[in-house]
Amino acid sequence: MKHYRKAKRTIVVSVGESVRIMRELQELSQAELADLTGIPQSTISGIENDRINIGVERAKVLARALKCHPAVLVFPGWEIKEKTAA
Repeated sequence: MKHYRKAKRTIVVSVGESVRIMRELQELSQAELADLTGIPQSTISGIENDRINIGVERAKVLARALKCHPAVLVFPGWEIKEKTAA
C-alpha cells in the first residue's frame, strides 16, 4: 500500500459535458455516435445535456466508440497524482 495515488478533482465538468467533449474531439456528430453505439441520438442528446443518466452499460458502449476508458466519461475532471513518500 505504499505506492498509491490519490485522486484529486482538477476541473468541474459534468458527465454530459465529458461525453460531448470526447465526441467532438473524435469529430463525430450525435447521429454518427448513435450509429456507432446503437444508442438513439435523442438519448445521446439527453446524456450530453445531463437530462439522462449515463449508466454503467451506456458508459461502456460510449467509451468503446469514443476510444477512451469509461472512467473518463463517468468521472470527468479527476486527476490521479502519485503520493510522495514521507
